[in-house]
Amino acid sequence: MNKLTCIVVAMTLFSGAALADSKPSDDEASKIKAALTEWGCEGGTLEKETEATSVFEVDDAKCKGGVQYDLKLDSAFKVISVTRD
Repeated sequence: MNKLTCIVVAMTLFSGAALADSKPSDDEASKIKAALTEWGCEGGTLEKETEATSVFEVDDAKCKGGVQYDLKLDSAFKVISVTRD
């Protein structure tokens, strides 16, 4: 029974690492920043989601009025979701 418990715990720990977001390439980052500018936003933390195909996230972008938002962009760098922080 102890071996089974160890295996389950190990699988749980290692599966979380596989779902971590990655940093977008320089080209992707420049396209994300351009899309943010069109929305009147800047800054934030850029991420490329690994669990979804070519979806990008921007956390804590500052937009007009100084309000922070989290944005998601699709593979064509079009904003598909905006949520207020």
